Amino acid sequence: MRRFGILLWRLWLGGVITAMTVWGVGALSYHGPGNALLRSVLAAAFGLGTLGTLVWLPHRRRTLVDFVLVWAVLLAWWSTITPANERDWQPDVAVLPSATVDGDRLTLYNIRNFEYRTDTDFTPRYYNKTFDLQQLDEVDLLSSYWAGDAIAHVFVSFGFRGQDYVTISIETRKERNEEYSPIRGFFKQYELIYVVADERDVIRLRTTYRQPPEDVYLYRTRMPPRDARRLLMAYVQKMNRLVEHPAFYNTLTTNCTTNMLFHLRSFRGDIRYNWKILLSGYTAEYAYESGGLDTSMPFPELRRHSRINAQALAAHAAADFSQRIRAGLPRPPPRDTFQ
Repeated sequence: MRRFGILLWRLWLGGVITAMTVWGVGALSYHGPGNALLRSVLAAAFGLGTLGTLVWLPHRRRTLVDFVLVWAVLLAWWSTITPANERDWQPDVAVLPSATVDGDRLTLYNIRNFEYRTDTDFTPRYYNKTFDLQQLDEVDLLSSYWAGDAIAHVFVSFGFRGQDYVTISIETRKERNEEYSPIRGFFKQYELIYVVADERDVIRLRTTYRQPPEDVYLYRTRMPPRDARRLLMAYVQKMNRLVEHPAFYNTLTTNCTTNMLFHLRSFRGDIRYNWKILLSGYTAEYAYESGGLDTSMPFPELRRHSRINAQALAAHAAADFSQRIRAGLPRPPPRDTFQ
């Protein structure tokens, strides 16, 4: 048993050190000093040096202490890398939204509603609008797929008595000529942005202008108006905070679904973390299993009904776009508690 315990300890310690080393290699590769060649050399030296000292040096305890000291220096350096709002941003994320609240009146600034010709060729347009929070009675969950069933971009839309809708999408704020990579997203490569958009912008961008089109699903939730207001205010508070205190996006911990979960849990303790949050393509299924969506039909059937690509294409830029894409999607009754 003692030998077995020692073996388990070594396996666990080896796994931890390996994970720390892989992260350190990535951090130096993306954020190390100098040009790309120097960063690659530093990353390789860190990785090979860790491997060499653990394999070949006999004084394992001393080696472990040395590794921890090097790791501490790496973390100290990492903490000096801070986010910023002043960069050469891509045009679609160049303008930060903000909001003011006066009693029941919410004014959103810089609501995006671009005039698209393609997904990269567009005329930027923004507008401000004041909403009556007493009219807020609906939250819809949207999932947009482009790479299979496991991964999706998930965002929410807030409805005001079926007349006005506004969408908030948690995204990466990329610099000009910068491409998204989930690996780079682990290493402080992107700032975080809450895009506040007209549905004709954020939905048609995915169903109409991106090629190939993404598959977009709209799920009408059972969130009661009280919680809809709490959720919207949580988004607003974070959005305003980002104007003064920028933050980094992180593929694992600070993304479109984990932040949504964080906002929900700020006022609902019964919302639990689940692996379907991490694999964002299954977030809608998790909401269904938790009782947050229409459960009068099996989820595969609800999913088929909730695909809105055809409706979005037909509605195009119509003034009643939001009403048209919801045609045939009845609202389930609100539910105060979830599993």
